[in-house]
Amino acid sequence: MIIVLKSNPNPEQYEQLKKWLEDKGLDIHRTQGIHSTILGLVGDTSKVDIDLVSAMEIVDTVKRIQEPYKAANRKFHPLDTEITVENTKIGAGHFAMIAGPCSVETEEQIIGIAKAVKAAGATMLRGGAFKPRTSPYAFQGMRAEGLSLLEKAKAETGMPIVTEIMDISHLELFENVDVIQVGARNMQNFELLKELGHTDKPILLKRGLASTMEELLMSAEYIMAGGNEKVILCERGIRTFEKYTRNTMDISAIALLKEKSHLPVIADPSHAAGLSRLVRPLALSAVAAGADGLMIEVHNDPAHALCDGPQALTPVQFAQVVKEAEVIRNVLHQNAE
Repeated sequence: MIIVLKSNPNPEQYEQLKKWLEDKGLDIHRTQGIHSTILGLVGDTSKVDIDLVSAMEIVDTVKRIQEPYKAANRKFHPLDTEITVENTKIGAGHFAMIAGPCSVETEEQIIGIAKAVKAAGATMLRGGAFKPRTSPYAFQGMRAEGLSLLEKAKAETGMPIVTEIMDISHLELFENVDVIQVGARNMQNFELLKELGHTDKPILLKRGLASTMEELLMSAEYIMAGGNEKVILCERGIRTFEKYTRNTMDISAIALLKEKSHLPVIADPSHAAGLSRLVRPLALSAVAAGADGLMIEVHNDPAHALCDGPQALTPVQFAQVVKEAEVIRNVLHQNAE
């Protein structure tokens, strides 16, 4: 349920309404707009008499929200959410370019790639330390040592780091990680999501392998219900009957998620395609659909990468995507004016 208050509501009447709602066990999410104040109510709103609330002097309108997600719902929070990650921002008109290797392999590798992608226009560094692999015999990542190497790359470049967490027990190791990524396989690991809801770090939440958009938003809701509203949604392709690509990039999800939610939405064309030659067109399509950022795998020697080499761009290829993405964003900005 949302309650839209009239312009400049009487403070005393507002406090009375707030206390009345809280006494019914409801959590109140207040959004202050230019011309109105919106109260988003989370909890059992069946106890609230809509007619009674509508009759209050400071109330303009009252609406019930049918969607099961509340905190992530744009109806609760009409303005785009802006998330600050050290020296960069994402959402509300700010675009993030996240790039780096699928896996951290060596100190020389991660620092070299970090410098290359920053020079090309990246604003955040991605790199896997803990790797969820289909085969138990595949490279599983450097784990804690990989996190240390990411920190060294950050010290060299100043770029915030983004890396994936696999288990609640690893959380203490992520103290110096700027953005914690929840991978597709963990999107509905609800105990992990609850724990991340108690942190103060931005969470990059990837869509599950075959999850609906509503399921993605409900997973975001788990994090936000714990008090952490710094959630970034990521479309990374879903599993369909198509075999020519690793996954099927759902471009429509970017536009629809932006419509349904106020949270920033980014795209990962690398995992969607599985083929480096398709990363560029998918990335540019995502930008045209309104994405708030891109997450692209870049490797200095894709042919010898320990993980996902076939979908990685070289630094030179990545630099070209950055330039073309900026052109598309400028056109969209001009048309919006």
